[in-house]
Amino acid sequence: MSKVVSAAAAAECIADGAVVTVSSSSSLGCPDLVLKAIGERFEAEGHPRGLTTLHPIAAGDMYGVKGIDHIAKDGLLAKVLAGSYPSGSSNLPMPEIWKMIVEDRIPAYNVPSGIMFDMHREAAARRPGVLTRTGFDTFADPIREGCAMNARAAAEPIVRRVEFDGETWLHFPNIIPNVCILRATTADEFGNLTYEHEGAYLGGLEQAICVRNHGGLVIAQVSRVTARGSLRPHDVRVPGHLVDLVVIDPDQKQTCETPYDPAISGQIMRPWSSFRTPDYGVEKVIARRAAMELRSGMTANLGFGISAQVPRILLEAGHPEAVTWAIEQGAVGGMPLTDFAFGCASNADAFVPSPQQFIFFQGAGFDVAFLSFLEVDVEGNVNVSKLGKKPFLTAGCGGFVDITSHGKKIVFSGWFEAGAEIELSETGIRVKKPGKFTKMVGAVEHVTFSGRRAREQGQEVLYVTERCVMRLDEGGLIATEIMPGIEPERDIVAASHGRVRVAGNAETMPLSLLSKAPMEWNQ
Repeated sequence: MSKVVSAAAAAECIADGAVVTVSSSSSLGCPDLVLKAIGERFEAEGHPRGLTTLHPIAAGDMYGVKGIDHIAKDGLLAKVLAGSYPSGSSNLPMPEIWKMIVEDRIPAYNVPSGIMFDMHREAAARRPGVLTRTGFDTFADPIREGCAMNARAAAEPIVRRVEFDGETWLHFPNIIPNVCILRATTADEFGNLTYEHEGAYLGGLEQAICVRNHGGLVIAQVSRVTARGSLRPHDVRVPGHLVDLVVIDPDQKQTCETPYDPAISGQIMRPWSSFRTPDYGVEKVIARRAAMELRSGMTANLGFGISAQVPRILLEAGHPEAVTWAIEQGAVGGMPLTDFAFGCASNADAFVPSPQQFIFFQGAGFDVAFLSFLEVDVEGNVNVSKLGKKPFLTAGCGGFVDITSHGKKIVFSGWFEAGAEIELSETGIRVKKPGKFTKMVGAVEHVTFSGRRAREQGQEVLYVTERCVMRLDEGGLIATEIMPGIEPERDIVAASHGRVRVAGNAETMPLSLLSKAPMEWNQ
């Protein structure tokens, strides 16, 4: 019998009270048609009701793929745990899921993505939950928020501190999913799945195994179906014995605002000259200084924001393959993409399933991570995961906590002040008008990275801005390098309300960082 059914028929098979795990990263790999059908069934029938949903990375975006917003309805959604949530411009309406969260209509949790994948593996193998040291002294730790995003979540804790073998650990008890919804490119008649047009494998296999091992239902959305036996066994990423139902969506997008790009799925290799390099400006200068921390042969992790420009700095300098980039969605090597296609890469050497990529990150196998910040405080703590006034402007933590908890070297990049008017020339940077507020605060709103923990572990931490490079020492933030043209006492000490000190032996950064010509990088 064929496993192919309509999206509506698949939605009919989801029972009230189900725990549903969804494989996707924003629009990348999002089974949007199935999620839409679940929402439509609820509107028509009032079922399924009371779903708990698990999203190890994220489901949907604010730019045409609704994802989780299809099911963000009172009565349908009862609880949600996600590594990230849809985020975007303040000019766009707040997503429905964010309204539910901030209005405290459901318990909502922001769980580091790697830990969420760990939870699926442990539940699949019937082990007693996740024991981890990832997330200590961050918002994921119960000494702070314990991943809770609102009052209802705080009243229903999902993590606790425990003692094991003489050490303190975070324990995340099992949450057993009984429905899995994932996406691939092709299914054969038996349900074997291949991913040839996808930009990443994500964690669909682990999520499907977890659900199958507990007798649940696995639904796969694909763009096409082929005859059984026509797929190469080496190409099958999820075997058909794990798949119950197949839904066809010939129009599924490859990723956000991208119907299909063969370079994203590794089917063609783009000439290096086809990639855009950053325009001359302050953020390019910041990315250049960050790139100075690289050496040829390194493996580096990359985050969203200014940091995403660092590979383009090396490209412009003529060294596009000097460093191996590893991103949480699974691409290794090549050129990580920016803007709407962030999370994908072109010209990748390999695609690793996200759960395995997170093992690599949690164990600090990489040399350096380049990440961004919303705000930094006097303890060196970093917030990227919460903006109380406009929550949907940030997606949450994603893999940030997994990457930074044990990373040997972390380079954070961002603006020193928000909204400052900066005059940039090849001879220096001048602050023409102070910003609306400093990003160097007394205490961050959310601790996504713990400065105290970093000092305990001996991690090397840099904060790169348009005015200075700061390092983390026992006294907090200290500026050790000053950008040409910056007046340290006015533009750093006073602008931060004294929260940043200037080292007595602070150096002036190279004037070459400000050049309009390509940066010389020959490390």
